[in-house]
Amino acid sequence: MAENFDVVVIGAGPAGYHAAIRAAQLGLKTACIDAALGKDGKPALGGTCLRVGCIPSKALLDSSHQYENMLHKFEQHGIGFKDASIDVAKMVARKDGIVKQFTGGIAQLFKANKVTAYYGFGQLQPGNVVKVKQHDGSEVELKGTNVIIAAGSDSIELPFAKFDGEAIVDNVGALDFTETPKRLAVIGAGVIGLELGSVWKRLGAEVTILEAMPDFLAAADAEVAKLAAREFKKQGLDIRLGAKVSKAEVKTKGKKKEVAVTYTDDKGAEQTLVVDKLLVAVGRRAATKGLLAEGTGVQLNERGQVVVDDHCHTGVDGVWAVGDCVRGPMLAHKGFEEGIAVAELIAGLPGHVNFDTIPWVIYTGPEIAWVGKTEQQLKAEGVPYKTGTFPFAAVGRAVAMAEPVGFAKVIAHAETDRVLGLHLVGPNVSELVHEGVLTMEFSGSADDLARICHAHPSLSEAIHDAAMAVDKRAIHKAN
Repeated sequence: MAENFDVVVIGAGPAGYHAAIRAAQLGLKTACIDAALGKDGKPALGGTCLRVGCIPSKALLDSSHQYENMLHKFEQHGIGFKDASIDVAKMVARKDGIVKQFTGGIAQLFKANKVTAYYGFGQLQPGNVVKVKQHDGSEVELKGTNVIIAAGSDSIELPFAKFDGEAIVDNVGALDFTETPKRLAVIGAGVIGLELGSVWKRLGAEVTILEAMPDFLAAADAEVAKLAAREFKKQGLDIRLGAKVSKAEVKTKGKKKEVAVTYTDDKGAEQTLVVDKLLVAVGRRAATKGLLAEGTGVQLNERGQVVVDDHCHTGVDGVWAVGDCVRGPMLAHKGFEEGIAVAELIAGLPGHVNFDTIPWVIYTGPEIAWVGKTEQQLKAEGVPYKTGTFPFAAVGRAVAMAEPVGFAKVIAHAETDRVLGLHLVGPNVSELVHEGVLTMEFSGSADDLARICHAHPSLSEAIHDAAMAVDKRAIHKAN
């Protein structure tokens, strides 16, 4: 006989665990099901983000950044040392320790909020019943007045470049290399490809990124993408645009394996690149395979995503879906907000996610971040706009940090002055982008942003001066 709950959540990633905790806070009897296991074979809550995505990648990015600073930047600060080295195994162990800390933290939050955790694979049955096949082989059934599907996403595998976990890997494998590969190829110049490519380039790998699209970071502001591409080239990242990969063949050479990657370049010529490791980072797809039994009424679209309305409802009474397995950007923080919104809607409260103010961040060096529309989008939509930019090279704090590369750009409506976008490339812009998020959420204008006092010296002054530059009144640059 099925145990009854007010809310049953399938998946304990960012969207799922937020939904479960918020539902429990609102007094709803809540269960959350998750199938993931950690490296130690024990249940590990937190989804891709905590286990093999956002958190571990940032740990490696920070470690590799520290090492890069030792090699190339500390000297200008007057800091000297001999024989800098990197212990990759220790670096990866540190990353694993951080992951274990945070996945364990979710388990503690579940306990504190009285969320009942089930460990295994959950499948939705007709009538809002979820069948859980637990890791010990046993099965239990849970009946939810409401069911929230938060199944997350998986790496897309190319048919000609199957993951073997050794020579051809996804982001999971690239987080666990036991040593720095001499030659690393990456298929895809998106967030994962650029971030993990940067990690291993900093640690000494020769990194080649093969991107099928003709434009670099087409989703970002064109000026931001141009500057970022220039800086990555200076760092030694070999980014080849218009490169369409057709084959990846693993060969054994002595005691080691290598991968021969065949691709067509932007001129149509066939090329072959031989590397020690190949990272496939061409995107992710909704993890909905086997999720729905026959007769649930829940629909999947052609991309395998759960079909939902603007409020994340599936159209089946009491069944909702959130996070990476539904439409919209596959971002942890988008999942956070959807999970909370659905829990509040179930409890009879207003719940809403503003997709227009979701920030995007790429944690490379320099960092790239934006919120709102780009110039190219506004031109295509025929929206009149004006812009103001300001370089970090004119910001005292950035120069004192020896991080002068990049700029801030504010885009405002030409007639109303309402902020339509904030685009940044430079130091710590993952933190600064939220000035744009807040301004847009409160329907603020460029003039509002320009008249808010910013601490001096601080990196945020770049945004202040960019907002002033919208109306050609920036103090620290010629307008």
